Amino acid sequence: MNRLEVLFEQTEQLQDVLNQERNHKNRAEIIEQVNQLIEKRDESLTDIKPPYTKEEELLGKKLVQLNTEIEQLMQEIFTELKAEIQQVKKQKRTNRKYINPYEKVNSSDAMFLDSKK
Repeated sequence: MNRLEVLFEQTEQLQDVLNQERNHKNRAEIIEQVNQLIEKRDESLTDIKPPYTKEEELLGKKLVQLNTEIEQLMQEIFTELKAEIQQVKKQKRTNRKYINPYEKVNSSDAMFLDSKK
């Protein structure tokens, strides 16, 4: 097995993990798997040095295509996480407003001054 085939298999595994159905229950597990696979790929990438054979060049082109797909999938996950974090923050603010609706009211509308003595 040549040096790019190992990297190609790891890249395919990473793509498979990212294509799994994601929900809030298994997201942490998927992110952990992605991190492990990225570390393995990083180690494999350091072993790859020129010169390249024709087979390796073709495999490299496929790797570039797979890598762009993986980047898009990772961006989707990032966007989902960002949206969920914003939703949780909004929910916390709403809960605080419900518990104490007059927390940020700074007006003195209810003040009565008796000017007669």
